[in-house]
Order: sequence, then structure tokens, then C-alpha cells
Amino acid sequence: MTYPVLKGAGYVLIHTPDMIVQNGSTCTVERATNPDSEFLKEVSNHIRSYEDVVNYMPNQVYIGNRRPEELRDLPMPWCEQKIEGTRNGKFGEIMPQDEFIALMQISDAFDLVKLSQEFIDEVKPKIENNYPEIAPFVGKLKGDDIEEGKELVATHIAEGLYHDGKFVGYVKRAHDVDVNLNAHTMFENLVVKASGVLSAIQMLRHSKIDPAEIDYVIECSEEACGDINQRGGGNFAKSIAEIAGLQNATGSDTRGFCAAPTHALIQAAALVKAGIHKNVMVVAGGASAKLGMNAKDHVKKGLPVLEDVVGGFAVLVSENDGVNPVIRTDLTGKHTVGTGSSPQAVMTALITSGLDRANLKITDVDVYSVEMQNPDITKPAGAGDVPEANYKMIGALAVKRGDLEKKELKDFVSNKGLPGWAPTQGHIPSGAPYIGFLIDDLTTGNRNRAMIVGKGSLFLGRMTNLFDGVSFIAERNTGVTEETSGISKDEIKKIIAESMKKLALDMLEE
Repeated sequence: MTYPVLKGAGYVLIHTPDMIVQNGSTCTVERATNPDSEFLKEVSNHIRSYEDVVNYMPNQVYIGNRRPEELRDLPMPWCEQKIEGTRNGKFGEIMPQDEFIALMQISDAFDLVKLSQEFIDEVKPKIENNYPEIAPFVGKLKGDDIEEGKELVATHIAEGLYHDGKFVGYVKRAHDVDVNLNAHTMFENLVVKASGVLSAIQMLRHSKIDPAEIDYVIECSEEACGDINQRGGGNFAKSIAEIAGLQNATGSDTRGFCAAPTHALIQAAALVKAGIHKNVMVVAGGASAKLGMNAKDHVKKGLPVLEDVVGGFAVLVSENDGVNPVIRTDLTGKHTVGTGSSPQAVMTALITSGLDRANLKITDVDVYSVEMQNPDITKPAGAGDVPEANYKMIGALAVKRGDLEKKELKDFVSNKGLPGWAPTQGHIPSGAPYIGFLIDDLTTGNRNRAMIVGKGSLFLGRMTNLFDGVSFIAERNTGVTEETSGISKDEIKKIIAESMKKLALDMLEE
């Protein structure tokens, strides 16, 4: 049986210091409910510079310049350990805020983003130099008189855009009364689209595929775009494809909270396996609402606000090329309606159901990529080390099944797991951050099998209390790209000869 392959990946982080205070949900809610709070007075003093963000080890891991395993040797808190980082990495880049604001205007199809001429004059040359892929759209960068925008922001008719603490523009509402098209929602959706475009560009650069060869796009972030009659109608996927230059692609959006990326990757693999599409891009923009989500805890403990980047990624799933890691479409796991919500039931459904179909043990997987949240962010907020907790549960399940001795549990966590490095952008840390490394590890590296696990908390949508999750196994490519029937050429010749002989005899009898 031939399987689709993971052919390329791109990862981006966008440093958005002003958006933490102006647009992140924690600061926005605090400003509305407690405008004179000590937290709001103090938070700006805890925001990192772009240089600090670039020189932060987990961020360098995210864009592929350092390996996740290197984090094990770095004392925590990692934010106190400065390293020498670079903007561009093996898998992607860390974009500064001014260029991202410009990319938001480029991504705006309805003239909603207004920027000052001074800001445009400063940022336009950077966009032209750094992103030749979007040259056809750079003409959309234009300056306006933004003075009236200050009043619009004050009356919540527009959402302000700030850089280095200075008002540089705003996002207008797209409708006078439709809350689904208000300024805040349009701002959030343009952040998703622009970060998705950047992710697509990085994936295209690093996979070296012709954009014209991508024929389908699946977007899997956690936002929704639509209007009063269909507030989640979409379509982020096609809007991203348009700016990224994917002229032969169509697409659609997949939603499933944090599990959505793994759902989307399985769907992409199914489309390729079925022969419907040859090259499918799975892409996710980031979430501005989650900027500074745990800022109160970070500020209280004297730490910098570590949720200061918007994340994004894009992954290319293609027909088997005999080289890149295959997605075993026959070895997926899923949390069903009837699974239950206990940790043991969840892990059993996600981890073992695929393995059992191939008579594999939990220990037969070389590495698991789970919820790869950065513990530097989550531990001060009281959420602990999320990846480590997941690996301990998988290891405990292995012991229960007899796949592992209890005394080997500690080694299992270090041998089969990875330290977390991804920003807490909901869907961004969920399984997908490892795929760039996975492609290397299962081609030129010494690993042969990996499992990607995505889990989602559906109760957040207030439609069900059910848990959710899916998983799939990726393996080193054996080099076999075509399905074989198991019949040799000589056997085929014999069958044809016998058929022709029978046909001749039948004709003679007539």
C-alpha cells in the first residue's frame, strides 16, 4: 500500500508587543472591568524587546535553528538564559511587529486597515526586500490621514494599531451593526489571515514546491470568519491561498479547537491517498486573543510576559515520493463519542487504537509529539509542564499494557518525549510543531516512527462537554511509491494467453 508523505513545513512567530496590551484578551478584559488596576500599570514594564524574543531558546527551536532536546540542558526559567539567535531559521522566521502590521494591510481585501503615511514609508521597503513572493500585492500598502481613527478607536468603532507605543493606524469595522464584522473581530481575523500567509510563504520556501502545484488548502486555526447570517462560514483557507500565490488551489476551513491541526493533517492525507488532490497544504494562522493570556501570573512573579508572539505553521502533504516520511492512513487514533473523558480512556483511544491495528507496542514508536506547550509559560501560571504530563500518562499506559517495565518509566519520558517549546496559541502547540523535525528525523535522522497527537477541549464552545482528539503515525519511507497487485508479469501474460485461447475456442464452437 502506498501512503501520502509529509513533504515540507514552515513555522513563523510574530513579535507583537503592542498587541499584548491593546488587543490580547487578558488586557482587554482587565481594561473593561478594572481600568485602574495595578496590573495594567505594570504590564508594559514586563514586555520583551524583539531582540530578546529572537534570543529566546524555545523560539529558536520553533523556527528550526535549535533542536528541542537542547532545552533539557538549559536551566529554567529559560527566559533568563540568553542565547545567540537569528531572525531566520531552517523552518521559518521571527517577524517584527511593524512588518506584520503591513502584512495585515496587504491581506485586507476590503480597505479596512488604515496606516499613517509615515509608517508606510518606513515599512514598505522592508516588505519589498523580505517578501518578493507577495510583490503583486505590495501596491496595497498606502498611507492615510489617521487622525480621525483615534476617535473611532475611543468609541469602539475601530481597533487601534500601535507600534513602539505609537498610534500608527487602525482597523475599521466592516458593518455598522453586525457584531460578527465589528472592528475587534476584523482585527483578529486579519491577524489569522496575515500570519497564515506568512506561514504559507515559509513552507513554500523551505519545501521548494512550485506554488502552482498546490491544489488544496485546509486552514485549521481557532478563529471563524463570517457575517450575521453565517458567522463561521469561512473561508480563511482560500483567502490565504490568494495572497500566497496558490493560483490553482481551492480550500476550506477545519475547526476542532486544539485538535484541529491533527484533524486537518489526517484529512489532507485522505485527500491525497484517495487521489482527489496531489498536494494539500495545511495551514494555521495565530490567535491575537491569546497574547498575554497568562500575563497576570507572569507579572506577579516578576517574569516577562512570555506570550508575546503570534504563531503560525504550514505543512505540505503530498503523493508518495519515495523519500519523505509517510502518513500511515491505516493507523490513526480517535476519541469517539463513547470513549469517555477519563485520562486513561483518552490516552487509550488516541495512543493504542492505531498501534493495535499494526500489532505494535507503545515502545515501538520512537517519539511522540503531543501538546508541546512551552513550560516556561505554563508553569508560572500553575498549569505545570504539559508535555511531560502527557508523556507520563503514555508511559503509564505502556506499563499497564505490559509494553514497559515500571522501572523504565522515567527513561520512557526522556527517550520517547520532547521538552515543550511552542507558544500557548491553542492549536499551535498541538502536535504540529514537531513535523519540521519529524521530516528530518525520519529521512536523514535515526528515527523510524513517530506519532502526532492532537487533543481539544470542546466544552469551550458550550455545545458539548465531550473531549476530543485524534492521532496518526508517520514512518520512514521505504522507497516504494506504487501499489503492487502481487501478480508477476509472467502470471499476467499467462492469464491473457489463457483468456485469448478460451475466446478462440468459444468462437470456433459458435
